[in-house]
Amino acid sequence: MKKIAIGADHAGYELKEQLKKVLDQKGYTVKDFGTYSTESADYADFAHPVSIAVENKECDLGLLICGSANGVAMTANKHQHIRAAICWTEELGALARQHNNANVLCLPARFVSRELAEKILDRFLHSSFEGGRHARRVDKISC
Repeated sequence: MKKIAIGADHAGYELKEQLKKVLDQKGYTVKDFGTYSTESADYADFAHPVSIAVENKECDLGLLICGSANGVAMTANKHQHIRAAICWTEELGALARQHNNANVLCLPARFVSRELAEKILDRFLHSSFEGGRHARRVDKISC
């Protein structure tokens, strides 16, 4: 089973905790980089460690959650080998992996239900990069 790095700010804390339970029940190993409460916190403080864990191959994939997912995605994508994707539908979760070889899923806690978040995460985790014409495009992402 895969090892998942997970992090969230205060807006994503409750969803993070729920998804940790789901991942644990499905046999995934989860490395939680915080936050550990609903007290105000800065998303970058969690997005950077999650991204580093994925970059260094300490974890296979990352999951970041904040209110809109924009902050965590922007922060994560500053890392050279991270391809963080904001997903709010199941199809986007699958396509992020299949076409963009995304290695970090970013969920907008204020815009998806817990049930939908679980479905998006499941599609993300069970999809794989298709390569082919998509590989050429992904190879052009890094600066």
